[in-house]
Amino acid sequence: MELTPVLGNIAAFLTTVSFLPQAIKTIRSKNTRQLSLPMYLLFVSGVALWVFYGISNNQMPIIIGNTITFLLAGIILFYKLREVYRLK
Repeated sequence: MELTPVLGNIAAFLTTVSFLPQAIKTIRSKNTRQLSLPMYLLFVSGVALWVFYGISNNQMPIIIGNTITFLLAGIILFYKLREVYRLK
């Protein structure tokens, strides 16, 4: 068994799971005051680009991990934008 795919899968899992607690907390509380809007805009954009990169290179750990991270961070970004622009 090659080490590189194993490391890729572990890295994808860890970085993806790291957003779960923040997403759950944000969904439950709807509070994003302490979160940086520019950071989440840049991060979600970067993760989307990683998904396209993974697709173009057929790298499943990158595709799966970043797609899930995009969804979780995107939820947080949605709540942040809603809070900033006072949308309901």
